[in-house]
Amino acid sequence: MEEVKEIVDTVTVELANGGTQEVTDVVIQEVNHALLSAGMDEALADKVDNFVILLLIIGVALLANLICRKIILRTVAKLVKQTKATWDDIVFNHKVMVHVSRMVAPILIYLAIPIAFPEHADSNLLDFLRRLCLIYILAVFLRFISVFLSAVYHVYSEKEQYKDKPLKGLLQTAQVVLFFVGAIIIVSILIKQSPMVLLTGLGASAAILMLVFKDSIMGFVSGIQLSANNMLKVGDWIAMPKYGADGTVIEVTLNTVKVRNWDNTITTIPPYLLVSDSFQNWQGMRESGGRRVKRSINIDMTSVRFCTPEMLAKYRKIQLLKEYVEATEKVVKEYNKEHHIDNSVLVNGRRQTNLGVFRAYLTNYLKSLPTVNQDLTCMVRQLQPTETGIPMELYFFSASKDWIPYEGIQADVFDHVLAIIPEFDLRVFQNPSGADLRRIGVKIEN
Repeated sequence: MEEVKEIVDTVTVELANGGTQEVTDVVIQEVNHALLSAGMDEALADKVDNFVILLLIIGVALLANLICRKIILRTVAKLVKQTKATWDDIVFNHKVMVHVSRMVAPILIYLAIPIAFPEHADSNLLDFLRRLCLIYILAVFLRFISVFLSAVYHVYSEKEQYKDKPLKGLLQTAQVVLFFVGAIIIVSILIKQSPMVLLTGLGASAAILMLVFKDSIMGFVSGIQLSANNMLKVGDWIAMPKYGADGTVIEVTLNTVKVRNWDNTITTIPPYLLVSDSFQNWQGMRESGGRRVKRSINIDMTSVRFCTPEMLAKYRKIQLLKEYVEATEKVVKEYNKEHHIDNSVLVNGRRQTNLGVFRAYLTNYLKSLPTVNQDLTCMVRQLQPTETGIPMELYFFSASKDWIPYEGIQADVFDHVLAIIPEFDLRVFQNPSGADLRRIGVKIEN
């Protein structure tokens, strides 16, 4: 240890005096002297002193790396935790700083390795070793930049104003460009050529490169279009039946858009398909005041009839219909009286029908429900009659937009509608079932 301390002290003095070549000579002399003092033969000492110096350089580099990890990185981590800001906790996290510390040892080895082999300073072997060391430094630096960009992405992806931006696609694009440029520089170091020479050669093969990176280029452009036109962002509910997608967007990357379907399966769609094909985005519904219900019930046309006085008296007892029946009956009587209508014939004049009263009841019923958004369209209408009856459509918006409450609201409404239809002397149309056919058969036999 005394010999090592003496070498370090001597080197420190020479460095302070600014003599680099003198440092090399002093280090070799001191190491050679230490080996001779240890009893080693002079010829053998001349052969191994260079490797001993190389081991010392590697040892110093590893020690510097250890100091960076155990002392400097921990100090930086403590300082970062003491700040009120949260972004520095992510940008200067342990993973990012470790990649910085990994550059310390190879940089020291790269700078100091000529000291170990001064007589081979211009040799191809030493030059090759330094180039390998430089390549490792560049690879670690590229990895550090990539991890740093990922940390910056995580910071901005948590901010509300950037959640609808294709940050993941931009990150991946930057990483692809970064590693592409890094690969060119590494190859140029290996073959001792300028990176511009390689770029010039790659220009001739641009068509091949565009073919290889076709999906990435199209995905990048499509991501910008989706963001600029506010067509899609993470968290949106989209439906694209052509590709089996119906669920929430969980990730938008350079090459794929991941959709978690309602059955928890994952569908991946290339971004350019979302631009070239059509898809349905339900986010507008979520941001509006309600979710639409548009369903109909088929009424048997043979059950539609004019209201008799007994039927009108019955309907007046229904709280939601009392005012409607009385107001409509007053208008009907005034019209018939004014036009001298003969009421003995039902065809003459104006009369209320059980279907019209039923439609008015449904309208008032929907307007009385707190689960229906009254600020949006709410109506009951008849559709074109078909061979399966008269479709009576209920068109309204539920106040709740979540799936389970929404299904419960429309189920409750139509449960009530189906139960109330017989009270208006109407029948729901449905095709004959096995039980209907058996009843018909029994009647025929009897």
